[in-house]
Amino acid sequence: MLMQAELYGNDRAFTAFHTVGPETDLQALNLNWRESDLPQRERTKHVHGLHPYLGKFIPQLVEIFLRKYARRAVVDPFAGSGTTLVEANALGLAACGCDISYFNCLLTRVKTGEHDLDLLERELKDILVRAELRAFAARARRAEPGVTGYLAEWYAPEALIELLAYRELIPGYRHREVLQVVLSRAARSARLTTHFELDFPKEPQREPYYCRKHHRVCRPTTRALPFLRRYTYDTLARLREFAAVRTGAPVEVFWGDAREVRFPAHDTVVTSPPYLGLIDYHEQHRYAYELLGLPELRDKEIGRPEKGNGARAAREYYEGIKAVFANVARSLEPGGHVVIVVHDRGEMYFEMARELGFAVEAVLERHVNRRTGRRSGEFFERVYVWKKER
Repeated sequence: MLMQAELYGNDRAFTAFHTVGPETDLQALNLNWRESDLPQRERTKHVHGLHPYLGKFIPQLVEIFLRKYARRAVVDPFAGSGTTLVEANALGLAACGCDISYFNCLLTRVKTGEHDLDLLERELKDILVRAELRAFAARARRAEPGVTGYLAEWYAPEALIELLAYRELIPGYRHREVLQVVLSRAARSARLTTHFELDFPKEPQREPYYCRKHHRVCRPTTRALPFLRRYTYDTLARLREFAAVRTGAPVEVFWGDAREVRFPAHDTVVTSPPYLGLIDYHEQHRYAYELLGLPELRDKEIGRPEKGNGARAAREYYEGIKAVFANVARSLEPGGHVVIVVHDRGEMYFEMARELGFAVEAVLERHVNRRTGRRSGEFFERVYVWKKER
């Protein structure tokens, strides 16, 4: 087993990902990116910035390991926002991903799908105009949104009228899933919350407040149309940008439990499992589930925060993650690699590899020196490289 030396605080630039190949020495990699190496515009290039998502890894890290190990087909059993599948497609590799969150699958399908961009542009502009007219008419007759529960609690009436007007028009268009992503992104921004709590809002904010992000008094938003307009054009631009590098390599996205899904044959896995008790992957997009009426498999989510992080929860988490990799291993070719990006405080992935019959080929220490939002500050994680020997 190769254990890479710690590189925290060094001055070497992040490895130039496009230079990596099968013969690249793992010891030569520097995965400790700095803002000067990978500015946000690069980390969120094209469709990677299509919708906010907590817990995703940077695409350049994925590209490094795809270039190092992948030959034909890649699997990500914890597909999340689709980073691995996007990067695999751009490299001409067949890709298959699975996620327990229906919204994650929706987002990944939009990111990786082939779209009629001229038609999409017409549809995006048309629904925006029609939604604005419909919302204007509703306000003119002083109509009420007519909803209760989460939507009524987290949105100002005018914003909700605008969101619902847009939603009602979506079924009439071909690119319905793209429109759903635009609507979801606008709904996230239009919630009654402070600007510095978009990731983890605790309760609706209805009064002016001192904003820690802008260092002034701000007011909660009461409109959704400005966000719908902004994200309409941003979405179109990002999909056009990715279309320029997108290949015809097949992409499959499965919604379901990765312990049970039957994965196709593949030679490489690149994934980042959920962390124990950290993020509820349904709750972070609650607005999308409520507004779009998406189905849920919340009870099957591995490591859900509501189960805590005690000994019992930790054991259940361990067995859940292990079952996913055991399932993936059934269709992984002999000699294939599994690359796992994770914050492994308990070093559980050594024991897991042993129990599953994988060889731990390398463990790379990685210093993430810039996080965003309320999770800003230093963060450390590991990259495990397993090999299936037979």
